[in-house]
Amino acid sequence: MLNTIGVIGLGVMGSNIALNMANKGEEVAVYNYTRDLTDQLVAKLDGQSIHPYYEVQDFVQSLETPRQIFLMVTAGKPIDSVIQAILPHLESGDIIMDGGNSHYTDTERRYDELKSKGIGYLGVGISGGEVGALNGPSIMPGGDKIVYEKAAPVLTKIAAHVNGDPCCTYIGPKGAGHFVKMVHNGIEYADMQLIAEAYTFLREKLELSVEEIAGIFETWNEGELKSYLIEITAEILRKKDEITGLPLIDVILDKAGQKGTGKWTSIQAIDNGIPASIITESLFARYISSLKEERVHAESILSGPKNVQQPLDKNEWIDYIRQALYIGKVCAYAQGFTQYKMTSELLDWNLPLKDIALIFRGGCIIRAEFLNVISEAYHEQSDLANLLISPYFAEKVQDYQMGLRKVVCEGINAGISFPCLSASLTYYDSYRAGRSSANILQAQRDYFGAHTYERRDLAGVYHTNW
Repeated sequence: MLNTIGVIGLGVMGSNIALNMANKGEEVAVYNYTRDLTDQLVAKLDGQSIHPYYEVQDFVQSLETPRQIFLMVTAGKPIDSVIQAILPHLESGDIIMDGGNSHYTDTERRYDELKSKGIGYLGVGISGGEVGALNGPSIMPGGDKIVYEKAAPVLTKIAAHVNGDPCCTYIGPKGAGHFVKMVHNGIEYADMQLIAEAYTFLREKLELSVEEIAGIFETWNEGELKSYLIEITAEILRKKDEITGLPLIDVILDKAGQKGTGKWTSIQAIDNGIPASIITESLFARYISSLKEERVHAESILSGPKNVQQPLDKNEWIDYIRQALYIGKVCAYAQGFTQYKMTSELLDWNLPLKDIALIFRGGCIIRAEFLNVISEAYHEQSDLANLLISPYFAEKVQDYQMGLRKVVCEGINAGISFPCLSASLTYYDSYRAGRSSANILQAQRDYFGAHTYERRDLAGVYHTNW
């Protein structure tokens, strides 16, 4: 009997995707460039229909036609290398799916190259980490819709399900799936940084213990802040270090890493004139965290504010930080979905924003309670310019804005760095400003470079001999 689908790349994610497929009834062929990972997967099988192959040709020939091959390979040149290795053994009508974090422009190049050879190519964004890969991730496929429809039975089967609906939908042509995953990761960066800043305020300004803060996050996860990242933050704060007995969070070095997708999100936004300041500040926060040795040295030279602050009412300020975090998260999602909307218009992708919000509800890292509200907002108004002006969120952020203002001001006065909370407030205030200071910029540009300007009262373009 031939296998129904093949998986190449058997790291943690690839192995779990293969197990997920087998657990859902697929006959899965697996192959890895090095034999060790294949043997590790085989060793932990418990009756699943996974069949290992150690030669590319044998792997490909074991698949029923038209073949479906799922790649879980490191983004970049390794993907191209694998494609070149399997291409001589493929036939017209076969399908390759790239489930890694490939840059969407690479996906578009591969799509064009393979389409000319009659091979279907899907760029498939996968979110959910190793647990999601095994139990059901959020899946974002892009490419030809007819190719997606052939792969959909497997993809929708292995995806997370919410209320019986799979967290998988057709995203759009060519690289749209990987683009949506890229921006998803940018939102994830911002969301994580916002949570870190809320934690810092609770710890440093309100002087709460790690245990107390864990309880606060657990309470928040029962309300409108309910989300995967809030949930795991509470669990992280409960964890004790086995060596010292201290909260594990207190022995983890404050030096963050990043794999590139957040950077790609910011670069794409900058290249296309899309405001993504919160996402970009979260990226810069990781960069400055990596300067650990410099920061330790600077701490001995540079001082913060010396004024002694009055003690704060803890219950009152815990609610202020809850409100601030909620607005920050809404602004981060607003920037991400604005990037979807503006890029969709630029590239004529017709991204299904309401459906994208729905598939983020399960399996993925940024799943959150208010994604249902986001989906409803785009369902009611498909051309909605920004989530901040949808009725539900407009009312929320106006009610909560003073909480954000108080927290940002109090934190800044205490010398706490708030890159994303302050960027969220700036974004909110900038977006609601019907008249900005950009007239000064235009006058300056015209003064030194004769770049011209428009007038508020008359049509046309003007230049002044300053």
